[in-house]
Amino acid sequence: MFTIAALYHFTRFPDPAAIQPALLRLCQAQSVRGTLLLAKEGINGTIAGPRAGIDAVLAHIRALPGCADLDWKEATAKDAPFGKMKVRLKKEIVTMGQPDIDPKARVGNYVEPEEWNELIRSDDVVVIDTRNDYEVAIGTFEGAIDPETATFREFPAWWEDNKDRFHNKRVAMFCTGGIRCEKSTNFLLGQGVDDVYHLKGGILRYLEEMPADDSTWEGECFVFDNRVSVGHGLVEGPHELCHGCRRPILPADKERTEFEHGVSCHQCINESSEQDKMRFRERQKQIVLARARGEEHFRIS
Repeated sequence: MFTIAALYHFTRFPDPAAIQPALLRLCQAQSVRGTLLLAKEGINGTIAGPRAGIDAVLAHIRALPGCADLDWKEATAKDAPFGKMKVRLKKEIVTMGQPDIDPKARVGNYVEPEEWNELIRSDDVVVIDTRNDYEVAIGTFEGAIDPETATFREFPAWWEDNKDRFHNKRVAMFCTGGIRCEKSTNFLLGQGVDDVYHLKGGILRYLEEMPADDSTWEGECFVFDNRVSVGHGLVEGPHELCHGCRRPILPADKERTEFEHGVSCHQCINESSEQDKMRFRERQKQIVLARARGEEHFRIS
């Protein structure tokens, strides 16, 4: 059984590159795999491995400057969710493209999962899903607005185009684990929106703590590992991943004529060129050959 830890923390790292080597070595020594992003604004990522290995890596991160109060979310998986370990240096740990954003300065009001339902059902509250369009497609909260953004970087422009719709409204926002809302609520506060709220711990904490009978969540929650989606209790969902476009698909979607394993699905059949598809077919061939030799081969890493 593998322990999965999803984490993020905003803090000041003057020199993220100095942190990278020791963190990577420790993860590798502890058989921990996944991806961690380091930037001057903090750390973000998801890792998986044996219980002792995850504990060792989390202890190391908590010892980094400003990370003593690091919070994270855990789940388990019977299969290894990641194929390798990466510790990457980035400009932002979640890309919004707004240089003045500073979640360490201020963010919206945190709302606990048990208080979320009452808030979003209030007549004066508008609920906005800050995730990408393919994430929203498989599940969201009842009544939530889908900005239909392909990336988080598009959110500020969407807000500018739509802000007049929400005049005199309180704004409640949510995302998978909370990191995108740290930035989006800071952004809205900077835009003069006074009453801004976000779901503490994100969808994952809500699904973990809220009984299904009392839930306002509809569908599944996309996650960035081999589970692809989870439901209440963080139970693994039915979705798989199209490895042509990396969007979630259901088992029934594999019966559609547009689906070709490792190459395309109904969502991306017209998005890739024939040259791309030939490259994807060769990649799939190599995966099959590696498995025939008894070698590990992971797509998500």
